[in-house]
Amino acid sequence: MAKKVAIIGGGSSGLCAIKACLQEGLEPVCFERTRDIGGLWRFEELPEEGRASIYRSVIINTSKEMMCFSDFPIPEDFPNYMHNSKIMEYFRMYARRFPQRLASDRNHRKILGWEHGALLRCSGGVWQGQGGTLFSFWGGDPPDQHQEAKHPSSLSAGIDKFKGRYLHSRDYKDAQDFTDKRVVVIGIGNSGSDLAVEISHTAKQVFLSTRRGAWVLNRVGDRGYPFDVVLTTRMKTFLQKMVTTSMVNAFVEKQLNARFDHSHYGLKPKHRALDQHPTINDDLPNRIISGRVLVKPNVQEFTETSAIFEDGTREDIDAVVFATGYSFSFPFLEGCAKVVENQIPLYKFMFLPDLEKPTLAFIGLIQPLGAIMPISELQCRWATRVFKGLNDLPPRHEMDADIKQKKEAMAKQYVKSQRHTIQVDYIPYMDELACQVGVKPSLLTLFLTDPKLALEVAFGPCTPYQYRLRGPGAWPGAREAILTQRQRIIK
Repeated sequence: MAKKVAIIGGGSSGLCAIKACLQEGLEPVCFERTRDIGGLWRFEELPEEGRASIYRSVIINTSKEMMCFSDFPIPEDFPNYMHNSKIMEYFRMYARRFPQRLASDRNHRKILGWEHGALLRCSGGVWQGQGGTLFSFWGGDPPDQHQEAKHPSSLSAGIDKFKGRYLHSRDYKDAQDFTDKRVVVIGIGNSGSDLAVEISHTAKQVFLSTRRGAWVLNRVGDRGYPFDVVLTTRMKTFLQKMVTTSMVNAFVEKQLNARFDHSHYGLKPKHRALDQHPTINDDLPNRIISGRVLVKPNVQEFTETSAIFEDGTREDIDAVVFATGYSFSFPFLEGCAKVVENQIPLYKFMFLPDLEKPTLAFIGLIQPLGAIMPISELQCRWATRVFKGLNDLPPRHEMDADIKQKKEAMAKQYVKSQRHTIQVDYIPYMDELACQVGVKPSLLTLFLTDPKLALEVAFGPCTPYQYRLRGPGAWPGAREAILTQRQRIIK
């Protein structure tokens, strides 16, 4: 009798979780509290409470060859950087493509069955929830994994007495709402910089408030290729290990300042380029140099009609947008998954080390320097093998040591921030997972048996197809997908 697996969430991680379960002969039951698949990437005019939400114009920051599922390339006529509607189109194609029909009524028969306040309880390693006894599996979509927007009233002094409009970025949908307004956007992450640029096209003036600045990357890299295709290669990862972090930082900062000098634009932070998750924005320097966006320091306090900044300047404003991130929690996991300061101790960012049996996995609870969909997919492939008993987790003390080592490494590399508690580097982390599943490509073997493929694997972009060349779940089309990936990029 097949083991049942509860999948919480029907977004991109939930879809590949269903597929991984079916391919391992497990019985998935997906719990999704909305009416459709897609998670974060499904645009909704009215955001749902407790769920992250995107705005109408969102375009993803990872290119199609780097973000696709490993055995299902994105069509070559799709743009390299896709609008959210195109991403949803790809998800629906993926759900229909496989014989199991991932989004069929059978696999999503519980799609409306998740109730607010429902709990999953663990007894003897077996989880109990709605509909009986289930092996449990978490499939979330950052930042949509039971995350709550950091509420403005807890972030800035005086916001409660401000008479204008204020909102969190999750509630933002369209720039027309800010026509002829003076707007402060707080936060210079990807959402904050995107909203500052977009709102500046309709607003009278936009002020972009930042605590410590940011290094800003462009989507378009060398020779017009997507920047992640240029940067995410095995050879570059190898070379980065051969030199000091300071040397890498100096090189990256020189490249970024060659595009525009960050100090001249009020953006240069005190930290080095690799000490913080990068901000990706093509248009921000253009909006700053044209005066449509003015960079300001952190807000000290609000009055009824204005914002006072830490440099002592005051600006009269009509609206405030808080692009201040999210905090995550798991209220339905009855006390076994405690989150403290956006941190939860997980082995390989997936498994709780203190459970009696490994029957719970967290999928996509990471912030990568790279695409998240392939990581979630590979996590699912490992988790299902663990659930099925094909792979064992190490002893508790080894898992605790791994958790401690990763926490210390993050604290050493990144500036202290809640967004840096789940940070991973794409290739090292993917290879780590691949070793667990037995699918990491062997460069030595490839150079001996297939030199043409080996050169592309070593020097070309580390696309997800590399993790389908061998081992469990190998895909016959992986070699061809790798050798033709540049054609699809150019197309």
